[in-house]
Formats: sequence, structure tokens, C-alpha cells
Amino acid sequence: MTTRPDKHDPATLAFATQAVHAGNRIDPGSGAIRTPLVMANSYALPDDPSTIDWSGTDVPLYTRNSGVNQLALQERLAALDGAEDAVVLASGVAALHAVFFTFLRTGDHAIIADVTYEASWRLFAELLPEKYGIEATFVDVSDAAAVAAAVRPNTRLVHVETIGNPTTKVADIPTLARIAHEAGALLSVDSTFTPPPLYRPLADGADLVVHSLTKYINGHGDAMGGAVLGRSELIRRVKSEAMVDVGGVISPFNAWLIQRGSITLPLRLRQHLATAERLAAVLDADPRVAYVAYPGLPTHPQHELATRQFGGRGYGAMMAFAVDGDGEAQNRFVSSLRVVTSAVSLGHDESLIVHVGGSGPRTAAYPEEFRRYGHLRFSVGLEDAADLEADLRAALDATFA
Repeated sequence: MTTRPDKHDPATLAFATQAVHAGNRIDPGSGAIRTPLVMANSYALPDDPSTIDWSGTDVPLYTRNSGVNQLALQERLAALDGAEDAVVLASGVAALHAVFFTFLRTGDHAIIADVTYEASWRLFAELLPEKYGIEATFVDVSDAAAVAAAVRPNTRLVHVETIGNPTTKVADIPTLARIAHEAGALLSVDSTFTPPPLYRPLADGADLVVHSLTKYINGHGDAMGGAVLGRSELIRRVKSEAMVDVGGVISPFNAWLIQRGSITLPLRLRQHLATAERLAAVLDADPRVAYVAYPGLPTHPQHELATRQFGGRGYGAMMAFAVDGDGEAQNRFVSSLRVVTSAVSLGHDESLIVHVGGSGPRTAAYPEEFRRYGHLRFSVGLEDAADLEADLRAALDATFA
């Protein structure tokens, strides 16, 4: 018998239908068919509030604990990522910090990917060791033997990114999950570069998944948020320790904007991925480009892993490259672009590029070409692919005129 789809039961729905309906409820007051924006700090209490858990997070009480828009977004994200539960916070970094704050304590050890987002790197290279005595080892996560060798008796967490920011190194999530679990540790995965349905790390053994909702899941460059997803017992701890008692909560307006943006995630992602593959090939074939780091290229060191792990659905829409020249040449290229915008962030509707130099303590683990040329981090947007290709070619022509 065919399972009948029901918009109130996300498990019966395909991904695109989940993106439309999960977490959405008809408003009982107005009859609006979409969960409205509720700009309230506090919610009405029952006649007898003496039995209320003042730190509870399951029903609207106080917006630092839970609110209508927060709860709706959490329900949708859990459905999209195949998680038992989710917690949404003020930013992607707030979500990362929430994981580290909740599951690590003084004397614990963590294994961290040696190529990682700047905020994660600084938390483990400086802030957590200096302030809380938490030890960290930065390891090449493409080397399973090195990761296993870094395990200590007090290792409590392995933290990686599905596609490393900015070098695009791909982490083998099932292998890392096995190593972490054999050590009695948790595996947390920042999957911002690979949102669902491109990849769901929980299905491959990750314990916790982090997204910067600011990026692809919102998709419009107009709201900031972060999320942690996983098993109910783990997320319950994050809500209690890092949300309610630290207070890095998402605003109702941002939660509402992100929920609205997430509706088109499957459609947007399809365009992002297809255009990124096309542009990576164009840049890689141009002799004026020094290198292109993109998992979809057959020359990428983890191309086969990316193909297997992401199931042929795509390779992300982020790449790093450099033109064949010094830092001034990189700047000339960026300033010659007329469609691509020079700005930080990623996963927006518009294509974004930023020139980053090749020096600094974080770059020691970067490939030689990154250190030599610096890199241009390129987030492929939703513009017409032919327009973007023409813009890149024209900028190359102007740079080397």
C-alpha cells in the first residue's frame, strides 16, 4: 500500500514538500494559512503557573526559551536534515559555540579539522584553551590514521566541516564517525557548505550537525541565524545550557525570514550546484587561472570521496581559485567583475567573491598554492550561468590586458 502523504507528518513527504509544509501551522487566531511573525517577548501563562518549568523550551513561554517562530523553524529544519530535534540560535557561530560550550569542559580534548572556519579555529586555538583549559589538536581530517592517532583518553569531541572553508577539503564523515565513536567521543559536523538535500551527515553517523542558517538555508542574504541538529537528548542539553542560560537566541523576525527562505531551498540549490560545476570547469581550463579548488573537478584530491559521499547530487557551490599573479592581480580581477559582488558570506541569491591573502597562522595547513597566491573565495549564486561565465571571462581579459 502506498503511504499517503500528509503535510502534518513530514516523514510521509518528499524533501521539496517538507520544505513547504514542515513546521507550518494555520494560525488559530486569524486563520492565516502560514505561521505568522509573532513579535512577542512573552506569552500568556495558564491560570495556575506553579507547575511550569521556567527553563522549558517546548511551548511558547519567553522568547529566550521558545517562541512561535523559533519552534516552527526548528520543526522544519529537523525534518529537512532527518534529525530528532533542532535548536536555532542567533548565528552560525552561536551554534558552533553552543556545541563546544555544552559538550566540553575543563581538561577535555577535542580533535579539530586543520582547515576550518576562522571562528572555529580561533575558539580552539585561543579562546577555549586560554579561558577554560580545553585542549585541541588540529589534524588533517583527510588522513584517517592521523585522526585516530590524535585520539587521547580525554577526547570528547571531533569537529569537522563536510567541505573545509576555504580549501574545499572533503571530510569522510562515516570514517570519522567510526573513529570518534570508538573513542567514546561525539562527532560534530559543520555542514553549512552542504545543506540538505545535498548531504545529511546524521545519516552517515554524525552526532550533531551545525548550519549557519544565514547562508543557503535562508538563501537571500537578509537574515542571520544558526542551528544545531541531532538526537533529542543531545539537543535538549544544548537548549538548556547554551540557549536558555547563555541566551544566544534567534530573533522572531530572523526565524520567520529563514523559514520563508527555506521553502525554496531545493530549487535554489539545484541552480547553485549546476552553475558552480559549469564555472569551475571554465576557470580550470583557463591558463590565466593559477588553480581552482572545487570537489567537482576530477583533479580535486577528494573528488572520488565527494562523489561517493554526496551521492552524485552535486559538489557544493563554493570554490576557491586565484588568477596567475600577485595580490594586486587578484584585486584587479575582483574590481573588474560587473555581475559578481565583492563581499563576504556565501549561499546568497547573488554571487559573492572575496580576496583573502595567503599568510597567517590559520594558513599553515593550506595547500602551497593558497599560500603562494592567496585565494578568491567564490560563492556561486542564482544569476544566469551564461552571465556569470561572461563576467568571469571579461574580468580575466581586463586583468591581463
